[in-house]
Amino acid sequence: VQLQAFGGGVAQAGGSLRLSCAASGRSFSRYVVGWFRQAPGKERKFVAAIEWSDSSTNYADSVEGRFTISRDNAKNTVYLQMNSLKPEDTAVYYCGVTERWRFLKIRSKYDYWGQGTLVTVSS
Repeated sequence: VQLQAFGGGVAQAGGSLRLSCAASGRSFSRYVVGWFRQAPGKERKFVAAIEWSDSSTNYADSVEGRFTISRDNAKNTVYLQMNSLKPEDTAVYYCGVTERWRFLKIRSKYDYWGQGTLVTVSS
């Protein structure tokens, strides 16, 4: 499956952005779709994930209540709505897929990744 992440950009603190992760070549139907982010000089970390089959979701504590992950079956796309952005949300955001819900926070268990999209939040 090929993934394309887009929607990044520059936002002010307190603002919003919506990221999209579109799949081609294969449906998301058998996967868990996750968003990770990587700030400069830091490791890639889990942000949020959604189980495609039942829409179960999970969030990192740092984004809980501010970010929302959702899916669109018809478009085979997963979204990450980011509200109340903070400068510490600045990072390259990546979407990926894994086959097991129990692996949702484990970067090494993701099978495919998109190319990443940069989010910059200014104070």
